Amino acid sequence: MKEDLLHFIWRCDKLQGRPLTTTTSQNIVIKNPGTPNRYAGPDFFNASVEVGGQLWAGNVEMHLKSSDWYAHHHETDANYDNVILHVVWEDDISIFRKDGTLIPTLELKNHVAPTLLKKYQELFRHFNPAFINCERDFSSFDAFMVDNFMERLYLERLEQKSKLIFMLLQETNNDWEAVLFAFLTKSFGTKVNGDFFLQRALQLPFSIIRKESKDATALESLFFGFFGLLDAKDCSDAYFEQLRLEFQYLGRKYELDPCLGKPDFFGLRPANFPTIRLSQLANLYANRQNLFAVLMETDSLERLYKVLQTSSSVYWHDHFTFGRTSRKRVKKLSRDFMDLLVINTLVPIKFCYAKHLGRDWSGNLITLVSEVKGESNSIIKNFETLGSKTKNALESQAKIQLYREYCSKNKCLQCTLGSNLLNRNT
Repeated sequence: MKEDLLHFIWRCDKLQGRPLTTTTSQNIVIKNPGTPNRYAGPDFFNASVEVGGQLWAGNVEMHLKSSDWYAHHHETDANYDNVILHVVWEDDISIFRKDGTLIPTLELKNHVAPTLLKKYQELFRHFNPAFINCERDFSSFDAFMVDNFMERLYLERLEQKSKLIFMLLQETNNDWEAVLFAFLTKSFGTKVNGDFFLQRALQLPFSIIRKESKDATALESLFFGFFGLLDAKDCSDAYFEQLRLEFQYLGRKYELDPCLGKPDFFGLRPANFPTIRLSQLANLYANRQNLFAVLMETDSLERLYKVLQTSSSVYWHDHFTFGRTSRKRVKKLSRDFMDLLVINTLVPIKFCYAKHLGRDWSGNLITLVSEVKGESNSIIKNFETLGSKTKNALESQAKIQLYREYCSKNKCLQCTLGSNLLNRNT
């Protein structure tokens, strides 16, 4: 038994039609269950409950046992002064407010339908699911309900990503261009170097990039040097030496701090080597002035591809690392990589920028991300084994959100699909 079942029973009106009384035998009539609270404080806000013929408006708190009230120290927390009803599975002690008044308590263990308890137990029974708790029932969900839920999950994921974006926006004094640069750099770092790239990007004042943005070589030397790729002592390569000397000049000019680490090459395909990705990033900024404004004004996927279209410098056409030649090939951003930039950087920043402007671009962004090819990873592949094909990036992002925030945390009763299972014939 977990508190989430109590929340589900209360939220989904599973007590309707049942004669309810407090533990002191006062009649209870639920007028309005209130609004679920996802943050600190009582579990439901603005509820309306009639107790003993008296109508009360306020908050509702839930626990498995009444004594949890004191275990959680709610008696000393002013946020719980307006609790009008304590809903518990088992009442084991009377609960009082700070002023000494008794808080009415509803004990649920004798009011829950056996069919609901059985379905709840079946959902969480340890039958060793290969992937998620509801995998045996996943194919039975209504397609229309699933589609609507996927859209909501995607917007939920955008809201989560927006927290970091707005935090960085505050740290950069509302410099949207600097925030875009930081997140683009993180994406160019891929999973292996993304966090390191983000850290260094935040330490590099974007004002320097603005000043040097018309010179691709200067930008490349700046990125390579600042990200620790020009520290080799025994490299006799001419281009390496050119970038090193340029970075020495820029480092003195802008008083740049030395890099104490360096990106990783191990486990990466050559196309994702930091050398290639930083060169492409430098050329993207050198070839696209006012990149932030251009990207925010572009709402077509094909036009976004054109804006993002760039390649590494000529030197890297036949190199992956300094001093070692390779088969000559122009190293452009692939369509798959640009898709990842759209999914992980551009759409989240567009979402936040619209909120900043007080506009609602969610419809346009949903249309945009629905045109992007879906990602392929272990989570998506596992959903496909359940018969759930992924049509686009909206669905792949939604499924990642579903698995990470609900399935893997056993939050089935906070999930539309899990709630649907328990609502069937109960």
